[in-house]
Amino acid sequence: MKKKAAKSRPPEAQQHVRQTQTMIDAETRRPASLPLGALMLAASVSATAQTTAQAPASADQVLPAVQVTGQRETQSKESLRATTSNIGKGTQELRDIPQSVTVMTERLLNDRNLDDFREVLRTTAGVTFQAGETGEEDVRLRGFSLGQAGDIYRDGLRDSTLYERDTFNYDRVEVLKGSASMLFGRGSTGGIVNQVSKQPFLFDQNEASYTVGTGNLHRVTGDFNLKTGEDAALRLNVMAHDAENWGAKQKKYGLAPTYSWGIGTRDEFSVGLNHLRIDGRPLYNHPWLLDNGTSVRSNNTRGRIVEELSAKNYYGLASDYLDSEATYGTVSHLHRFDDGAQLRTQLRHGRYERDLWVSAVGFTSPVTSDTLSDATALRRTPKGRLSVSDTTQLASDYSGKFNLGGRQHEILAGVDIYDEDAKRANNYIGVPTVAKPGTTVGDPNNGASVGDTRGAPRYTTFDARNIGVYAQDMISITPTVKLLGGIRFDHFKASYRDFNGFSFERSDNLWSPRVGALYQPNAISSYYTSFGTSYNTSGDTYQFAVNAPNAKDARTDPEKSRNFEVGGKWELFENRASLGIAAFYSQKYNERNTDPVIENPEQLLSGKRHAKGIEINLAGRITPKWEVFFNHTWIPVARIDESNVGKPGGVPAGNSQVEGDRPALTPKHSGSLWTTYRILPQLRLGAGATYRGEQTPEGNRGVTAGSFTVFDAMAEYTINQTWSAKLNVLNLTDRLYADSLYRGFYTPGAPRRVELTLKAMF
Repeated sequence: MKKKAAKSRPPEAQQHVRQTQTMIDAETRRPASLPLGALMLAASVSATAQTTAQAPASADQVLPAVQVTGQRETQSKESLRATTSNIGKGTQELRDIPQSVTVMTERLLNDRNLDDFREVLRTTAGVTFQAGETGEEDVRLRGFSLGQAGDIYRDGLRDSTLYERDTFNYDRVEVLKGSASMLFGRGSTGGIVNQVSKQPFLFDQNEASYTVGTGNLHRVTGDFNLKTGEDAALRLNVMAHDAENWGAKQKKYGLAPTYSWGIGTRDEFSVGLNHLRIDGRPLYNHPWLLDNGTSVRSNNTRGRIVEELSAKNYYGLASDYLDSEATYGTVSHLHRFDDGAQLRTQLRHGRYERDLWVSAVGFTSPVTSDTLSDATALRRTPKGRLSVSDTTQLASDYSGKFNLGGRQHEILAGVDIYDEDAKRANNYIGVPTVAKPGTTVGDPNNGASVGDTRGAPRYTTFDARNIGVYAQDMISITPTVKLLGGIRFDHFKASYRDFNGFSFERSDNLWSPRVGALYQPNAISSYYTSFGTSYNTSGDTYQFAVNAPNAKDARTDPEKSRNFEVGGKWELFENRASLGIAAFYSQKYNERNTDPVIENPEQLLSGKRHAKGIEINLAGRITPKWEVFFNHTWIPVARIDESNVGKPGGVPAGNSQVEGDRPALTPKHSGSLWTTYRILPQLRLGAGATYRGEQTPEGNRGVTAGSFTVFDAMAEYTINQTWSAKLNVLNLTDRLYADSLYRGFYTPGAPRRVELTLKAMF
């Protein structure tokens, strides 16, 4: 009888059955037998072979010999520490990336009950938020725009800014700090954020959880992995979420199936679908009071924000809503070469939608803290926007090592193609004469509503095409010294057409370099210096000619930025923890600025701003029972170096920032701490803090939001091999603070929340 040919595997994966024996840490996972959700053991295996393991009954028990059959490692679920990342294109050791990288693992997300993408970013040093008029992501990193420039990615592909996000299908979130256009193209002045999706692995494991909490929260998630063949598996993640939030309702539904075959073999394939719908009624804003007695914005406004209104007070209408939806499919192929090199190709197509119709809340007349009362009147001003985007992306990335001229070369190279067809109704609020009913401070969530008067939307359209090609080489000059050099070329072309028929096109050809050097005297320390650039085109994220027919902004060349960084990374506590410290200097040296000719305003690249500071990242175990995640950004110096605002013949300053000012949304200190300790085999306690220094909103230099620190706590108890329970108290002291800022209002941070999660593993 003729034998069936074995599937082709690279040499390092041919020995697919190995023996391993190790001691497991009490922190890796609660005790469970294989059918009840096995412990994952990070064995000494190659990038193409992964491990499965049976969990011991106690933390001190030695594992028996187990078989390794080629599957992905899932350490993200077991630890606050990550040692590798895909954020640099291809899998790399964090110590080999010459920039600051912060990784929030699945363990951290679960410990802190971070179910919303913005909540994850709030626990990241250097991140701030602009409230904005559209409700879309406008995230700042080190004071530079992140979300609006399109610097948010999903599995290395650019993600849309239009939809709200949930973490139910996250394996981890990676943040690369500093300029990164050599790797990712346009945007990336302050850095980029990469959301990493969960992937199938080669054994059966199921997990379901139910969370109940204050604000009438009910949340159900499921994570089901089924091995379907020798090298194939299906993973399904689902989520349903319903919360009243004291009037700011939210309903979320998520479905993410992924099927992979050829796992661990020479050719690995994967096909996945991600669908997420969120129907919400957002707490759009609160009007601010200032400590100088002023409650409305004027050219002479000066003062510190005083948060008087409870974060639970929802003053919008019952008819307000923010609905968003994302549906996209991804096909990927990973080819492993005999020499250990890899070629990964991904194709994704998706539709992203956002429909906003809400009330911006404000005082009807000036109010002070002394005159504020339950009878104080509030107005509701309509805000609306409707957006749809169809996006197709193709990316192919090669990573490999080879020897040439007696030196080792580590190559990253690739090509990516981006195609977007989008339409947007920028001011979709309805009939202007239909007034929204007001309310009073003492009457939040009063149930008032209005009928939909918006009629048919008047769309503007935006079509963008981008092709990028990049290559990077890291050369080992000596066993301890490496030099890095890379270059990327992008051709960007976009067209715009508004509802009046005005149209405009532009194209840009851009080069993005990256250089660096690393000194690695041993396996536990790495020192580096790096330089990189970034750019933002005038066509980014629908910025063409919103004030047509002038369209001057669209004729402006791309803004450019650069980032210098020097730092070190170390493995500590017997290789259980990782520490990174870096000093950085980020500069946008040709920022778009309004021309002094007021009669015919247009944009010039005449602005400059910079920020310099220190970045610290620490993650891992101090002892086998004590685990810590800490990240901190200190920006002692940040300044607008050149601006036409406030100059003679230029744009009147009003409240806008001028030369010499500290840029908006750039606090001196920001960061997060989370730590857990297992006090009993069944009981683990956690506590943490998120803090942010004082900052000013964009466009209102006289207003300051005070610093704040928010404390969280957690207790997790293992009931038996199947069940566990976790209690989270978020914002433990019920701190009232301004989280997102805009020139005339703020969005408060979430009030105290108590959440109980019951989890089953089977």
